[in-house]
Amino acid sequence: MRLGVLDVGSNTVHFLVVDAHPGARPLPAHSHKAELRLAELLDERGAIAPHGVERLTTTVRDALLAAEEKGCEEVLPFATSAVREASNADAVLARVKDETGVDLQVLTGEEEARLTFLAARRWFGWSAGKLLLLDIGGGSLEVAFGMDEDPDTAVSLPLGAGRLTAGWLRGDPADLDDVKALRRHVRAQIARNVSEFSRSGRPDHVVATSKTFKQLARIAGAPGSGEGLYVQRLLTRKSLEEWVPRLAGMTVPERAALPGVSEGRAGQLLAGALVAEAAMDLFGVEVLEICPWALREGVILRRLDHLPEH
Repeated sequence: MRLGVLDVGSNTVHFLVVDAHPGARPLPAHSHKAELRLAELLDERGAIAPHGVERLTTTVRDALLAAEEKGCEEVLPFATSAVREASNADAVLARVKDETGVDLQVLTGEEEARLTFLAARRWFGWSAGKLLLLDIGGGSLEVAFGMDEDPDTAVSLPLGAGRLTAGWLRGDPADLDDVKALRRHVRAQIARNVSEFSRSGRPDHVVATSKTFKQLARIAGAPGSGEGLYVQRLLTRKSLEEWVPRLAGMTVPERAALPGVSEGRAGQLLAGALVAEAAMDLFGVEVLEICPWALREGVILRRLDHLPEH
């Protein structure tokens, strides 16, 4: 069947069309992204501003038209932390439904972590053993650990690159005192959760998803996207520790000129790097591997798992 997945993230609204059936790898047929950066469009009350709601509604409507054009049998619409934590979330969801007919399913942070873990498990397979998954979005950091397709432990922390940039790093280049304060905040938040994972033992394989990790791996020397999906892409803690102070000293345009860094994400890269470095350090990770599949694929795989067998 042809499925459409509408992912309303904290940075991007991504509409992905895949051809899929149970037991097979979902094959992408169409992809469209709109950078709304909802995590940065919150007002002082924590509400998504009116122009943000307007843009979201228009983007959802456009995705529905694309789904019809591409012949999708079903669209799976979901939203993550920016909508989940907005003080006007109910009003935003009602407006989207009234104007487009789309009932956006708001995933909890734990659901987000578990679905992303499922995608990583399917990508790397059983031979990867115990998996530790790290995922940095625009609004939150997800961490999951386990041996099976459903992780034993999964948490979501409010440490997304967009959220932290908007709340902590105002200058360009960032003020070094602000960077130090953010570093302390991030480490304290992650450290509170480490013991919950360490009780389960050491992972056999550590993997990371998300644009932030992909860009950090790329600037640290990993192959570019032109090399294809199946090339191994690694990120070491040592290289990340070398890059963090360099990123802190750069302006946003200077970061945007780095290999693999998009103009739209360059402003968030420093905050993302601080979270990545803290997570790798506190979880004792020396090297991790980038996983091409993430939350969207997890949503697709879960849907396929629940299809009746013919």
